[in-house]
This record gives sequence, structure tokens and C-alpha cells, in this order.
Amino acid sequence: MDDTLVRPPGAANEAPANDERSLPKNRLPRVIALANQKGGVGKTTTAINLGTALAAYQQSVLIVDLDPQGNASTGLGIELPQRAVGSYQVLFAEAALGEAVQPTSVPGLSVLPSSADLSGAEIELVSASKREFRLKKAINTHFDFVDSGQEARRFDYILIDCPPALGLLTLNALAAADAVLVPLQCEFYALEGLSHLMRTIEKVRRAINPKLEIQGVVLTMYDGRNNLSQLVAQDVRGYFGDKVFKTMIPRNVRVSEAPSHGKPALVYDLNCPGSQAYIRMARELLKREHERAA
Repeated sequence: MDDTLVRPPGAANEAPANDERSLPKNRLPRVIALANQKGGVGKTTTAINLGTALAAYQQSVLIVDLDPQGNASTGLGIELPQRAVGSYQVLFAEAALGEAVQPTSVPGLSVLPSSADLSGAEIELVSASKREFRLKKAINTHFDFVDSGQEARRFDYILIDCPPALGLLTLNALAAADAVLVPLQCEFYALEGLSHLMRTIEKVRRAINPKLEIQGVVLTMYDGRNNLSQLVAQDVRGYFGDKVFKTMIPRNVRVSEAPSHGKPALVYDLNCPGSQAYIRMARELLKREHERAA
């Protein structure tokens, strides 16, 4: 399959209406942190494929890989030699955001890759000044350049792929973000840490980022044949109400295979159920954003 993705052709009837694409282009980017301290819930998969779908809907998207494992970078085809300058260097002011950002094979989608040095960042940040605001400062500085008319790329959305822990890297993401998107696996244990994450978000809101809000909860690895999946979905919707995306991401082998090929699922197999679900999710997010901005 061609690696370029201009528009999700399999979703011709799903395309956002014109008014849903009419958010002002000179606005600051919407910064969304994808966070959940539990691993394996679909954070990286959601970051990559939601970003790809938004780009297909003509949005300029940056994915910030803030996970030392670097899975988002791998899933977007960024090889290890290309990661010499990445999120670590940006956090510690060794490189500007614009210098470290790299294009991907998807038009409109860029990535700030995770470098090998990021694995030691949690320890180094402990004694760093203004340690919670390193990423926020880097993003703000980049858009100060944009607003001053200097050559720097503008983004409509910045998606931050957080590590599976509530440490200083995730705290940097929450301090920089406008909102948190919580991918939640449809299994019992995935619910256990959710209340802890909500308390953490509330503490961050009170202490360092009062504008932080819940963008939503997206249910991942959903299997409609499984009673537990249905019960988890029912419980989450009962608690979070409209904050839960209507779109649920199904278990899908093609979505699981895509990262090993260095491609988003939407490029690897656009017509598979998982890819189509992410297209619908992107449409839903754009609709919510339009309503929020109205």
C-alpha cells in the first residue's frame, strides 16, 4: 500500500462537515496528553492512529513521544539513528522543538521522537529547576516564534504519548496539556487505576495547570462478544457520561501488526475495523472541538 494518506477514502460518508473544519488556523494548538499509568491499554496505538486520522482530515498534527520505550517513534517509522535529537534534548533545552521535530510518511503528521537518553530523564528532572514545566516552555517558545512571524511550523493538534507511569515525564505532559485523553482497555484491571489517574489530574489542575480538562475516555480493545467488555463499557459510561467517546476501538489483528511495519494502521490497512474506528473517533473529536470553540 502507498505510504501516503491524503484522506480516508473508506470514510467518505464520515467526513467532517465544513463547519467542523473551520476552526481558525491561527489559533494555538490543542495540546492533548494521552495518559494512563497502566501499560498495554492502547495509548501509543491511539496517539499514532488518531494523529494519522486527524492529519487525513487536513489537520496539522505533532505527536510528542514522551515514553522512553519510543514505541510511537517506531510505529511511525523513525529508525534509531534518526532519534539522536528528540524529546530528551527538548526537555533539557539542548534543542528547540522545531529542530527536533521530524516529518513522517503521512502528510500533515510530524513526530518529536523519543531518544535513548529519555530513559534517564526521570532521575535528572528530580533536581532540575521548574522541572514540571520543561515541555510547556518548549512548546510555548516554538509558538512564540510562529506568532512573531519567524519560520516555524504551526500545528493544529499536539498529541503527547505519555509513559505508563505517573512520574515527572507524565507530569510535564499534564502541565503542558489543555486536556487529557484516557485510553482505557475493556478489562477489569484497567478500571483499578482509573480513579488514581483522576485524582492525579485533579491535583495537577489545582497545583500547576488550572485549565487542564478531561478531553475524554476512549474504550480500546473492545470485544462485543465478551460480556466483560460490555460491562466495563457500561460502568465507564455510567461514571463519565458524555466524556466517553461513542466510538470504541475494537480488538483488531491488523492494528496490532502495523507497528512492526513502521506504519500507522490507517496506512497499513485502511479498511480494517480498527482503522475505521480511529477515523470515526477523529471525526468525533473534531466535532467536539468545533462545539467547544463555538
